[in-house]
Amino acid sequence: MSDPSSPRTPTPTRISPAGQERVAERQARQAEALRANLRRRKEQVRAREEQAGTPEPPAMDPAKPEEL
Repeated sequence: MSDPSSPRTPTPTRISPAGQERVAERQARQAEALRANLRRRKEQVRAREEQAGTPEPPAMDPAKPEEL
């Protein structure tokens, strides 16, 4: 007999071909939106660096000891 308190494994969702196409289109839109967002963020960083006149210092590498 099976234990009624044991969690059930979810059955995979069946998606029609039209549904699969909509999912693929949505994923493509999301991927493009992420790329556009990354481009905007990089442009903002570049603009801030130009306004400041000096680029941001590179992040310290914790593996390398700090030189005094």
